[in-house]
This record gives sequence, C-alpha cells and structure tokens, in this order.
Amino acid sequence: MATAALYLAAAFAGGLLAVLLRLPPLVGYLGAGFALGAAGVAEPAFLDPVAEIGVALLLFAIGLKLDVRSLLRPEIWLTTTVHLVLSTAAGMGLLGLLAVLGSHLLADDGAGALALVGFALAFSSTVFVVKVLEDRSDAASLYGRIAVGVLVTQDVAAVVFLSAAGGRAPSPWALALVALVPGAWLVHRVWDRVGHGELQALLGVLVALVPGYALFESVGVVGDVGALLMGVLLAPHPRAGDLSRALLSLKDLMLVAFFVQIGLHGVPTPADVGLALLLLVLLPVQAALYAGLLWLLRLRRRTAFLAGLVLANFSEFGIIVVDVGATGGLLPQRWVAVVALAVAFSFVVAAVVNRRGVELASRLSRLLPVRDAERLHPEDRLVDVGHADAIVLGLGRIGSATCARLRAHGLRVLGVEHDPGRVQELAARGFDVVRADATDLEFWLRVRRAGSVRVAVLAMPFHKANLIALARLQAAGFEGLVVAVARYDDDVVELRHHGADAVFHLYGSAGSELADRAVEVLRRSTGSSEGEPA
Repeated sequence: MATAALYLAAAFAGGLLAVLLRLPPLVGYLGAGFALGAAGVAEPAFLDPVAEIGVALLLFAIGLKLDVRSLLRPEIWLTTTVHLVLSTAAGMGLLGLLAVLGSHLLADDGAGALALVGFALAFSSTVFVVKVLEDRSDAASLYGRIAVGVLVTQDVAAVVFLSAAGGRAPSPWALALVALVPGAWLVHRVWDRVGHGELQALLGVLVALVPGYALFESVGVVGDVGALLMGVLLAPHPRAGDLSRALLSLKDLMLVAFFVQIGLHGVPTPADVGLALLLLVLLPVQAALYAGLLWLLRLRRRTAFLAGLVLANFSEFGIIVVDVGATGGLLPQRWVAVVALAVAFSFVVAAVVNRRGVELASRLSRLLPVRDAERLHPEDRLVDVGHADAIVLGLGRIGSATCARLRAHGLRVLGVEHDPGRVQELAARGFDVVRADATDLEFWLRVRRAGSVRVAVLAMPFHKANLIALARLQAAGFEGLVVAVARYDDDVVELRHHGADAVFHLYGSAGSELADRAVEVLRRSTGSSEGEPA
C-alpha cells in the first residue's frame, strides 16, 4: 500500500506541476514515471493491468464514435499507407546518417534493425492524440475524424506486425470471433433494459474487457483491437454517446497509470537520452508528410496542418514494436529504453506545440499553394448559411425544439449538428440543417454570408462545448446576439462572463415554466367549476 500511495502522490504532483506550467497533465505523469524509475522505486503489481484497462477503455470509447466506412476513404487509408512507408524510410535514413557519422550506439546495428526502429517511430499515439482532441472538443471536426481514422488504421497495421514478428499468430479459433457480430444484437437488447446509471457504465466495462480484450487475447489477437471492435459493434445503439460520457472519468483516471508506466522502461544512460533527443528531428518530418499528403488529397491547407500537427508524435505502439523485436533478437535490448524516452519526449514536444496548434496551423498553411475552392474536398468547402436569421448549435431535444419554436415565430433558422444520423432525421422532418461541429474553429472560418445571422443559440448538452463555441463565434468576428443553455448556476455565471447575451438556466427556468403551467391548469379548472350549474 505504501508503494501505491507513493505512485499516486507522484502522479498527482507531476500532473499539478504540468498544469501550473500550462502543459497537459499527462506530461507531468510521464515525468513522475521517469522520476520513480530513476529513484529505483519498485513497480506495483497493479500498475500494468490498470494501464491495460485504461488503453482498452480508450479504444472502446473510440469505437463507440467510429464510423467504419470512413476508414475506406482515401484521405485515411491512402494517407496512412503512404505515410508509414515514407516515415519509416525517413527514420531509417536518420539512423543511417548517425551511423555513418560515427555514433557508437549504432555501430553494431544492421540495416534490418534500423528499419525496424524507423517503423516503430512511424506510428502516432492513439492515447495522446485522442486526449488532445477531447481537450479541444475537436474529435468530431473534419481533421479530428481524419486523425482518428489514421490512428485506427495504424493500429491495425501494428497488430499485423506484432502477430507476424512476435510469433503470435492467431489461433484457428480466431475465426469464431465473427460470432460477435450477431452476438452484439443480444448486448443491444440487454442495454435497452439497464437504464442510464452505473449499471450502464458497468455494462460498457464488461463488454470492453471480456468479449473485447480478454476473448481476443485468448485466441492470439491483440486485446486492444478487440476492445475497439466491440465499441464499433455497439456504436449504432442510441445511447452510445451516453455510455462514452459515462466511461470518461474512469478511462482518464486509468490512463494515468499508462503514462506513468512509460517512464519505467529501464534506466537510460546519458547516451540513450541524447539519441532519443536526436530522434525528435523526425517529428517535423512527420507533420510535413501528413500535411502534404492530406493537401494532395484536396484538404484545405489549414485542415491538413491541423491534422499533421496533432499526429506528429511517437506512439506507445513503438515501444511494443521494439520490445517484440528485441525479444526476437532483431535488435539490441537497449532500443526499448531509447524508444520509450523518445515517445515520452515526443509527448512533451507535441503537448507544447498543440497548445497553440490552431494558430500554428494558420501560419504554416502559407507554405502550401492555394487551391481553388471548387477543387477542395466536399467536406472542407465553404459553408453557405443562406439568409438565416438564427443559427442553433446542437440539435438534441432542446436544440431541435428551439429550431421549431423560432420557425414558428417567423425566423429563418439554420441548425448545426455533427451527428450524421440526426442531421438526416431532421432534414427529413423539414429542418434546414448542416452537418458540422460548432466547436470547430474551421467551421466558423468556412462559414460564408453569415452577416445576416442575428442570433446564435448554443444548445449543446455540454457546458464546455457551449463555452468553446462561444469563443469560436467571437474569434470569427460574429456580431449578433448569443443565447446559451446551462444546467448549473456557476455555468450560467461563466457563460455570461465570457460574453453570452442571455443564458437559459435549464433547471431554474424549467421550474418557473412548470409553475406557470400549474397555475394555468388551476385557473382553467377553477373557471370550469364556477361555470357549472349548482
């Protein structure tokens, strides 16, 4: 218990220090891991399983939001394939150059070992990228969806490699996993009966870890892939978004163990640290390759660089790849510590860069030629809001009801919603709606003819999303009125403090409306009674 307490205290102290330095907390968790490793503190037995559960839940949550059809789009599969080849070549070239220059660390490594290290460094971190996208509320944006698609495709490539190089070929029983597809129907039916409380969250953890992680591991397939696929199978359920939100805190807490654990991969020598720092030269190469490939596939320059910057880091899979290679005698064991250090350093660099990633992407976009708007990717072209008087951001129950009521008042209303299923449903009901993410600055920069809009209604279910959308509106120079919905008193105060012209307190206003309805019913009842003959 004393060791566990020490790890918890170190992780909290590291995370707090990172926040005070205006860095993501995960940078502090990495630092805590390296400090504990350097001090020789024993690794507690629970750390590894907790870290594995955290990553499995992360991939399960990704699957809950993933549209598998998107992986077949060229900007995802073609970008991933070409980038893996070019990035591996760049990594091998850098290491070969260092060997030619006389680095004693590389003197005994053959071309195969250098190629394997280059391949390991070609992956981007699923854990890190998804955390950055969630913190920005950009997971549903175009560049965010492309980044997640690239990560998933990379994970599949990593699984193929690990199965081949690690001597871990799937057993014949792996073919039976296809039975999970019809089996998901049963999970959906059970899900319909568990409600919205802790039992729903428990169901999610159970499905992610048992038929997902454990079952796939038992037949020789990497368990993380199983967790991802179970999320994909459950994604069509109407409460998939609720489940993802219910698992958010648990997943984030367990991922702390993952980041701390990265720092425990052996005690590096000063030469190892120097080599790991030199490998960071590959990060701008990665970003440039991603941006260039996406631009060639007709993405806007800024969108391409946003995706490139968020993907410019090394992956936890890189550590696994070199560990498998070292175990199989393909390269020296010291590469595990070097790559672990490089991964951790890349997280620090990427965290600093992505703090101002939006502004940096705008500046870097000048490096690529301008493309005609008509030749841009269909999802990355200008958005014409027509002559709408009002825009409603978020078309859940509150947002769609707001749209209908504003239309009844004679206003021309445009709804903005990122869920494609809801967009299709509302369009069929006659709503004027576009698919976009209201928290995505790219959307506001692409909006055309917005000068006619007099009022914007922030009706998204999350306070942070409404707050980000408010900041995006202001950054884009919106001059109309902003009305928002909030659940709690402090949310109301914060929205008003940041410039909202009016805030609808969901619970307080609902109470007032309920009282008004009660008085109205009472008056009708009293009037009818008084009108009856004695």
